[in-house]
Amino acid sequence: MMEKFLRTISLLLLGVWLGAAIFFGAAVAPNLFDVLRGADLPNANALAGSIVTRLLAIINRGGFEISLLLLVISFFATRGVKPLLRFAEMISLTIMAIMTALGHWVIAARMLALRTAMQLPIDQIAPTDPRRAAFENLHRYSVMMMGIAMVAALAAFLMIATRLRGKPDVRD
Repeated sequence: MMEKFLRTISLLLLGVWLGAAIFFGAAVAPNLFDVLRGADLPNANALAGSIVTRLLAIINRGGFEISLLLLVISFFATRGVKPLLRFAEMISLTIMAIMTALGHWVIAARMLALRTAMQLPIDQIAPTDPRRAAFENLHRYSVMMMGIAMVAALAAFLMIATRLRGKPDVRD
């Protein structure tokens, strides 16, 4: 009974985080940039980037905290599960934790440091400036890490959902 409750909570947390991450990446961030650029503001990208950075921090920290909590739950709630399935679930959650942590505490921190070092809004920095090129590379890494975290979260979600439906994955 408790195991089913913990699996249900795990699915809820993963589903909420995954939905927020997808909505942020597919709807919020691109539309925020489009709206601010459409307003013909001289620093539209810098404004949109500041807002996106704050929102992404919430998504990344939330993903990190959720994945750590679910790792603990998984450790205790998967005791009777086949070792390979238990390992796969825990690896997926670990990947999610690592990617969201790196995205927030490493990549976003470096991007902020670069923006500060530029001393001008990013819109006013020449595309050939090495700092802007470094910023754009970090942005690509940030997107990649979020994508990997989302795939890992989806994999963990599917493994937990399969067990919740009562698929025969436990040892006899």
